[in-house]
Amino acid sequence: MIPITQVLLIIIAVLLFGLVISLHEFGHFFSAKLCGIRVNEFAVGMGPKLFSFTKGETTYSLRLLPIGGYCAMEGEDEDSPDDKAFNNKPVWKRMIVVAMGAVMNILLGLVLMVIIELQTPLLGSNTIAMFEENSALQAAGLQVGDKITNLDGYAVHTDKDLMYALAFMSMDDASDFTVDIDVEREGQQLHFENVKLNGSTTEDGQSVVTIDFKVLAIPKNAGTVLQKAAADTVSTVRVVWQSLYLLVRGQFNLNDLAGPVGTATVITEAASEGLASSGFAGALSNIIYVIMIITVNLGIMNLLPIPALDGGRLLFLLIEAIVRRPLPRRFEGWITAAGFVILMGFMVLVTFSDILRLVTGKGLGG
Repeated sequence: MIPITQVLLIIIAVLLFGLVISLHEFGHFFSAKLCGIRVNEFAVGMGPKLFSFTKGETTYSLRLLPIGGYCAMEGEDEDSPDDKAFNNKPVWKRMIVVAMGAVMNILLGLVLMVIIELQTPLLGSNTIAMFEENSALQAAGLQVGDKITNLDGYAVHTDKDLMYALAFMSMDDASDFTVDIDVEREGQQLHFENVKLNGSTTEDGQSVVTIDFKVLAIPKNAGTVLQKAAADTVSTVRVVWQSLYLLVRGQFNLNDLAGPVGTATVITEAASEGLASSGFAGALSNIIYVIMIITVNLGIMNLLPIPALDGGRLLFLLIEAIVRRPLPRRFEGWITAAGFVILMGFMVLVTFSDILRLVTGKGLGG
């Protein structure tokens, strides 16, 4: 029998994941209302309808599967003569409505980051506070009080940037952990070349960087929590872009990507690790952190200029704003449908890889 604590954590994870999707659609909904666009239905969840009610011109519904939602606007998919239809509004209003879903996801990431910072006993910085014994950085000439500003070309503004930069280094199979480091010392910029960092090997045989120093704690108050949460949210946005760049370069393969099954596995593993180390509070904190990364990822990915995503529609609207006339509906429909088929095919492939990894320990990428 599954312990009641784990059942509760699973329910919380599902609800939080549903919140990520619903808030995305709510971004479209409230911006459409503000722009005077008729919304025919706002749905939380997908699949069969559990219940609904109509208020004004909009039907609000709750559906069975907590894995999505939608905001159905008049004139969104086909031209409508209604003055309040999406297609009859100025292009700048339509761009706001389309972009607001991704914006809400990133704002949710900021809110979740504030919750994470509030739970953290100490707020970290990118300033060195002390070195461990046999520290590679200390041997290279770095000193206590040095503020790390760049690690092998990756700009460092917070401890999260530092953590992400070291994580990218560990994921690079060709990396020998030799890096260039820039620091700020007493108002001066110093550059250290070819610093050989210490490494270790995990149980699964992966080589990872050993962090042999500690950073200075930032005094914790309302102002520093908000400032740190904002900076760490920006850091997460940057790491999503960096991950996309490395994916295009071929540094990541299919085995490094995760679909719904892989995402659920990551959330479960994070909860289990937190539960084992810090109890229910630790598990909940880990789940919130994973959901924060997911919602920021969703926001950034949706802004990519890919047909069937919000970014693809934004691209069409941008072209319309430039040429001062909308693209033919049939052409836009063909492009969007083709993008949707490709996107769904890719998701099926990634999901199959997730399942294969669960069963065999290896995905399609090896």
